[in-house]
Amino acid sequence: MSGVRVRPAGPEDRAAVDALHEREWGGPYVIAHDTRFDLRTLPTLVAVDGAGAVVGALVHRTDADGLEVVSVVATTPGGGVGTALLAAAAEAARAAGAARLWLITTNDNLRALRFYQRRGLRLVGVDRGAVDRARRLKPSIPTVGEDGIPLHDELILELRPASDEGTPAPDGEAPAPERRN
Repeated sequence: MSGVRVRPAGPEDRAAVDALHEREWGGPYVIAHDTRFDLRTLPTLVAVDGAGAVVGALVHRTDADGLEVVSVVATTPGGGVGTALLAAAAEAARAAGAARLWLITTNDNLRALRFYQRRGLRLVGVDRGAVDRARRLKPSIPTVGEDGIPLHDELILELRPASDEGTPAPDGEAPAPERRN
């Protein structure tokens, strides 16, 4: 999507960001690595088009493990919004001195795996049964995911911003939202 600009979210973006999270996650809460996150309480980057409309959002948090991408969504896949948001998050990780940018997706989310790996992230772990445990906190998480794949595990991917590992793919491919439900 040409003309996309990424910036920190402001109060004026709240309704648009909340609408994206409602569409993708059924509300402001996601479960990942046995933790319930309220997306409204975490730092958020927004992608805006030339008219200033929010076309994507990336929610993150930083701790001793690095900068974790908790959620990334775009209004329309394939327009470069996810790529722009991920690049901005990697820059935020570098600026914060974080050793890594990392995220979780689910075992069924093949589109997201392709997207993230093409942008330099590496698969570094599998948490077997994490989605099964998450269902205890959020029963609406389906048992079968994309492409009819049983939904059980979380996959951990990371990017070491200071390294030259990986070559980001060109714009035009957007991630499938992480299945963090």
